[in-house]
Amino acid sequence: MKRQLILTSILLLGLGMSGSAQDSLKLNLPEAEKMFIAGNYELIAQQYQTEQAKADVITAKLFDNPEISFENQLYNPVTKKFFQNSLPSGQYNVQISQLIKLAGKRNKNIQLANTGIKLSEYAYFDLMRSLRFQLRSNFYKAYYAQQSAIVYQQQIKSLEQLLAASEQQLKMGNVALKDIIRIKSLVYNLKGEYTTLLNEIEDTETTLKLMTNIKANTPLSLTAPAEEEQDYSLQKQPYLQLLETARANRADLQLAKTSITQAEHNLSLQKAMAVPDVEVSLTYDLQGSAPNHYTGLGIKVPLPLFNRNQGEIKKAKIAITAGNVSLKQQEATLENEVYNSYKSALRTEALYQGMDRNFGQDFTKLITEVNKNFRSRNISLVEFIDFYDSYKESTLQLNQLKYERMNAKEEINYVTGANIFK
Repeated sequence: MKRQLILTSILLLGLGMSGSAQDSLKLNLPEAEKMFIAGNYELIAQQYQTEQAKADVITAKLFDNPEISFENQLYNPVTKKFFQNSLPSGQYNVQISQLIKLAGKRNKNIQLANTGIKLSEYAYFDLMRSLRFQLRSNFYKAYYAQQSAIVYQQQIKSLEQLLAASEQQLKMGNVALKDIIRIKSLVYNLKGEYTTLLNEIEDTETTLKLMTNIKANTPLSLTAPAEEEQDYSLQKQPYLQLLETARANRADLQLAKTSITQAEHNLSLQKAMAVPDVEVSLTYDLQGSAPNHYTGLGIKVPLPLFNRNQGEIKKAKIAITAGNVSLKQQEATLENEVYNSYKSALRTEALYQGMDRNFGQDFTKLITEVNKNFRSRNISLVEFIDFYDSYKESTLQLNQLKYERMNAKEEINYVTGANIFK
């Protein structure tokens, strides 16, 4: 009886202890999002793409530069002089010309460039949507994995202390060798599972650090308030309402629509390119023409007999057709993503709601009863350890379910392109 009391006291002492990371960065989800928006390199790079698109508008607004040409007599064989440029024997010619674009080519180029800005902006918002979901999903995955790691820490510490005390009792002949082997086997298994879990946590935290620009060697201690696990009333968000929200907010859908608009603007431009531009020139000739001091006004227009930009016009038309097909595909993808995410979230929520909310408290009370039975020798050591093993598995499954529930909520936000659930 005394031996059992000693072992029980050691075990309970170990369960009351939990490991904690030293000098770790405490981080909640809102803080992580602020760091993500301010320091994520992918978002910053996409912002530069938008700035480049704005620079294209500046280029489109510019007029063509005038051209000037000058021709001087190189050598006069009569006077045997070079570069004469005055009467009676000199000669030079000066011409200035300006290209005038017709058919609204400049305005059409500006429209096309402005569409490029919208495309870059929608690409930024779509990237933000994808990365934010990745951030939130990985945050919850790492958080609940950390909670599961605490279970391993508690059980490994308590069983190691139980093992040490049991080995001492073995020398005194109070414990059977088979019990020692059973405890050792369980400790080895727990350490193996714990190491695997730590590797998974490290991989997930690495993703978080990359996304939030946190130094690689910074330990993370993630926190989530209890209210985040409260019911988020998925039933109050019917599927059709979520679908309409997605159609209005999904940046990738707007990107597909804007691509069609860009193709339409490009078609308009290519048709305008088939219209010849006019080049106006002003010429002064000293004495190469009759009379001397000749001044002439010239107009040059190419004749569109062969090249009427047929190829580019056809390509632009094909791009519009292809864009409409891509838009239909995007709409179908959106509809299926919303439906799938909605149904998955409903199933996960139903499973969560079906669980006993007092599971943790009831299990704590049950531990006390098991300890009493263990002290009274009503259960064996193997049964005692098996109980804690089942407790571990149940806790890990609950943490996994909590993660899947929170991730389902974030997936609804992702597929709708809106913060339906904050």
